[in-house]
Amino acid sequence: MKNVSGSKKGRPGAVRAGRKGNKQVGSGGQGAQALEGRKPTPKAEDRPYHPAGKRKAAKDRFEAAKGRHGSSSSSQGRTGRPPARKTDDSELVTGRNSVLEALRTKTPSTTLYIASRIEVDDRVKEILTLANHRSVPIIELMRPELDRITGHDSVHQGVALKVPAYEYAVSEDIVEQAFSRDQVPLLVALDGITDPRNLGAIIRSTAAFGGHGVIVPQRRSVGVTASAWKTSAGAAARTPVAMAPNLTQTLKSLKSMGLFVLGLDGDGDVELDGLALADRPIVIVVGSEGKGLSRLVTETCDAIVSIPISSATESLNAGIAASVTLWEVARRRRAE
Repeated sequence: MKNVSGSKKGRPGAVRAGRKGNKQVGSGGQGAQALEGRKPTPKAEDRPYHPAGKRKAAKDRFEAAKGRHGSSSSSQGRTGRPPARKTDDSELVTGRNSVLEALRTKTPSTTLYIASRIEVDDRVKEILTLANHRSVPIIELMRPELDRITGHDSVHQGVALKVPAYEYAVSEDIVEQAFSRDQVPLLVALDGITDPRNLGAIIRSTAAFGGHGVIVPQRRSVGVTASAWKTSAGAAARTPVAMAPNLTQTLKSLKSMGLFVLGLDGDGDVELDGLALADRPIVIVVGSEGKGLSRLVTETCDAIVSIPISSATESLNAGIAASVTLWEVARRRRAE
């Protein structure tokens, strides 16, 4: 008996499977079947891959975080984040002379550390007296512990003083103060000096020869650290140090106030013993021992001064060069 469809009996796929609703074969029926189950297009904010959806998700997370931490301590802030920790920018002044000078000049101090079984001399007695008079806490430590907190390469001589971060002055204010006292300003500026011992030595020489202050650049330069404090032998407590955001611009500002800018360089056009500007307001600029003065600073200087030295020595240390120049300026000012 033949099949109604005309195909052989049992042939796979010969008979089309029935559809619900007796849909007709054709493109229209197939298209309707493909659209089954589709829903309206969701809003942009409901699509997680869309920028609007990402913003909404971030907002939801933020609101959830506020809800979790809103009942916590008020010191954590409205977003639930703990307050930022304050960094300790304090410095340790080490050495008996440096500590004594800092206490004599009433430098703000928070703690005095004394090594146990320290050999008490006149300086230590005065240090303890001044600390007690100013109510500075005194802590006695074993020497290994004092070595640890001051650095094993530090020669603390059994005493260390914890002081707040150094407060820098303003260059123009130093000059104004000198003028207000009817004094001829004398400052030293550092250009590219990174050794704190050089800075300490220059601060000490500036104080010794009647200088009014020292200027250090904000970048690529050493600041007033504990090592500089110690090398200055306490002079950092008496001599203001200013920080210049831009050394060239600061020098130009001082020139507008009537100061002459003298740069030190071995190939200077004026020798120190022939300097005729010693009685004028002066800024002495000292460069690094290796690179010397930078180009912009050199162009800003009114004169480049060289120190006559024997041919056996190629150059002088920055601290020594500043000291020699300061001494010559002070000598000429006394003579006049």
